[in-house]
Amino acid sequence: MIKVMIADDQELMRESLQILLSTKEDIEICALAKDGEEVLALVAKEQPDVILMDIRMPQMNGVQCTKQIKEMYPKIAVIVLTTFDDDEYIYDALKYGASSYLLKGVSLEELYQAILTVVNGGGVIQPQIAIKAMRMFSDMESDFSTVEAQPLSLTEWKIIASVANGLSNREIAMELSFTEGTVRNYISVILDKLALRDRTQLAIWAVSNQRLVHKGLHA
Repeated sequence: MIKVMIADDQELMRESLQILLSTKEDIEICALAKDGEEVLALVAKEQPDVILMDIRMPQMNGVQCTKQIKEMYPKIAVIVLTTFDDDEYIYDALKYGASSYLLKGVSLEELYQAILTVVNGGGVIQPQIAIKAMRMFSDMESDFSTVEAQPLSLTEWKIIASVANGLSNREIAMELSFTEGTVRNYISVILDKLALRDRTQLAIWAVSNQRLVHKGLHA
């Protein structure tokens, strides 16, 4: 059973998401919160696997809450739900460790699949958001000389490409005949070499540097 907490300052949104997601047999809505402070008050007791986090909330917004959650409970996945005009929050939400960034109005099935993806170590960013995120993360783009200082193996390039394609650790492990633990170790090394925070930043970096990834795969 996947334990999900819903954080949104609109009661109608909280209750609607609760009703919709409760139709999924493997989802348990463990708590509802109206702002970031309430999330922090509930999270220790409820121990959710995933938090659906609204960005614009009173008292403490979703970005600030995400930062504190990931510092205290790094294994909890955060899916940010936002409107398209929340551009200024994209960079910080991803920088602080949000696993996924979805627009409000996403279908139930898309949201459900996003929950399954982040629970399995993946991340989801809708194309409209990804384009904006790539621009904001343009300072992370690197030329090949930078990577040569921290050389990447063919296996590491394959894992980078798989992360960019949205594969979970489990799926990458099956594709490369590794254990999930081995994939996690590889990703940690890759993040260190590229000076990135998490796999979501890695996915954005890979999409921003497609030519570099292609070159690494065919060197």
